[in-house]
Amino acid sequence: MQAELYQSTMLPSDANNRLKLLSYNIQVGISSHSYRDYVTQSWRHILPDSRRQANLTEISHWLSEFDIVALQEVDAGSMRTHFINQVAYLAQKGGFPHWHHQQNRKLGRFAAHSNGLLAKHPIADVIDHKLPGRIAGRGALQVNFGNGEQQLSVFSVHLALSPQARRRQLEYMGELLREQPYFIIMGDMNCTHEHAVEEFEKHGLKIKIGNRQQPTFPRWKPKYQLDHIWVSEGLNIVDCEVLELGVSDHLPVAMEVEIPKSLTGIKKVPADFLN
Repeated sequence: MQAELYQSTMLPSDANNRLKLLSYNIQVGISSHSYRDYVTQSWRHILPDSRRQANLTEISHWLSEFDIVALQEVDAGSMRTHFINQVAYLAQKGGFPHWHHQQNRKLGRFAAHSNGLLAKHPIADVIDHKLPGRIAGRGALQVNFGNGEQQLSVFSVHLALSPQARRRQLEYMGELLREQPYFIIMGDMNCTHEHAVEEFEKHGLKIKIGNRQQPTFPRWKPKYQLDHIWVSEGLNIVDCEVLELGVSDHLPVAMEVEIPKSLTGIKKVPADFLN
């Protein structure tokens, strides 16, 4: 495999063939400022929190400038969120006419752990992948834009903490994507780029790396590079950066990519439709 690091050598191109991407683990709208908060704020992962909706509204403002957003650690509607589907809420507030959520683990009425994807482009179809692992509850949400040879597949992924389970999940993704010419993988991988490259390489998967090893966790003092955006060889990376936003315990990764003009199924929704 050739896992290429992004280099700023792009020639001028048609901005209409570009997509602005964001991957963000939002920690169900909880703001963390230190490791101590995992103890003192642990109740917010189960019980309602008056600050959560204000945090989500703030997040929605940040998301609104992007075309496609992959979300991890969102809630599909449970007691802790006053039964508000956070993906739907962010779609509405951020101006995304198309959205989907993938519920991977439900803890009674208390929590509905999910992945999500928001888009300003019409979606052709959605595939819900349950990732392998000894403990169920990890998934990959696949959203397809266009059809056939003109299809772009975008994934929102949240991989396991266990190295053994994560290896099996990366193997699953590698097999899934080996025959797909155009794809984007966004998510909280819970591992470094190097570990993912090693697993993808076994399946001959050709990918490009975006964020140049910038750490994304913990938000208050980033040390670990856990959040990634990967793109297939046929897509060009125009720009990529880790954003310093103030909600969650992760920092989001933003990327701008140029897609081939042959992908005619990827059409932007008219701006007046979003207003």
